[in-house]
Amino acid sequence: MRAHFRPGRLCNASPWLALAYLALLGAMVLPIAQNAGQRPSPQEFPDLSSVPTDLTIPEMTAGVPAPGLRVKQTNPEYQGTDVYHTLYLPQDWKKGKLYPVIVEYAGNGPYRSEFGDVSTGAVEGSKLGYGISAGKGFIWICLPFVNSQERRNQTMWWGDPEATVQYCKTTVRRICEQYGGDSSRIILAGFSRGAIACNYIGLHDDEIADIWLAFIPYSNYDGLRKWDWEGSDRPAALERLKRLKGRATFSCQERSVDDIRAYLDSTGIVAPFTFLTIPFRNHNAGWVLCDVQARRDLRSWVGEVLKTHPGTHSIQGRVMSANGKPLLGVCISSGASHFTYTDRKGRFSLPGLIDSQRTVTATMNGRVFTPAVARVAIRGEDVGGLTFTVSP
Repeated sequence: MRAHFRPGRLCNASPWLALAYLALLGAMVLPIAQNAGQRPSPQEFPDLSSVPTDLTIPEMTAGVPAPGLRVKQTNPEYQGTDVYHTLYLPQDWKKGKLYPVIVEYAGNGPYRSEFGDVSTGAVEGSKLGYGISAGKGFIWICLPFVNSQERRNQTMWWGDPEATVQYCKTTVRRICEQYGGDSSRIILAGFSRGAIACNYIGLHDDEIADIWLAFIPYSNYDGLRKWDWEGSDRPAALERLKRLKGRATFSCQERSVDDIRAYLDSTGIVAPFTFLTIPFRNHNAGWVLCDVQARRDLRSWVGEVLKTHPGTHSIQGRVMSANGKPLLGVCISSGASHFTYTDRKGRFSLPGLIDSQRTVTATMNGRVFTPAVARVAIRGEDVGGLTFTVSP
């Protein structure tokens, strides 16, 4: 049965097959809340190996980004270090077009379950973005947790959270500018540790929280249980969750999602949550590489989110020259990540904005615009009529 997407407090996915728990390995861990209650035994569910895959993720290369390639990239700020991310441009990528973006964080590593599931903790081990997109129609970015002291990617837990947050803000904006990522259609996904990161990193502060259209945490949730790192307690997690501001979340997990559902219901946060149990015993995101109903449900949800943009609104307006003529190609920006350009009639629409007090700027080849900074309040609806004029 399909997971249901509808506005409201909690959207219930109809139960179809339940699923599997994995042996937790040492400090590694994962999805079970201490007060979650009885969960089904993993022996009740099929192993992922019983289902053939229909997708194969491209190997990471060191080449130049191109359609259908998954490329290792190091940001200029980290040249000469072992900090890197991966960028995948879809097979149908064309310069000048806009594409939705999936940003993904990996699980902890090294990890191996009793069923042979393996996680290295490396960015190139991620799967969700490719399974959702099948390699077409989406830019896919896999970001690291940054160990700023050792100047490398952190494979177990967070490294330096502040450096990780800044890396995300910088990289997402840069890739959107260079490769046509649509800044109003960026979805954050993650497996296990990465599922927690959807909020722990993705809602870490107001600026990074402003980036996302929606969230896909698979096999864990921030605040579900207390870990041995600072900020894992429920009061801290709730402060992060408040930054969700009505945007959609697709929460899925092996064995059962009841513990996540109960936790989120207890917070009182109002947002369109969708829940789905994944019908395999494995702690492994490999189900997105198989033609199974869960993947179809997830893809359907993504399509609906991209169509309806729940929890977000837009600012529209025009940019005019000093003599009243429309200006083409003026960059309109708000926050760290949202930007667009004016059309031939000087019009712009800046979508994907959450309810907030916003600043909006216009920039083009060193020209000075009036107002220099426009201040706009978004409260539950689109805002129109904003006008910028080139100063004489």
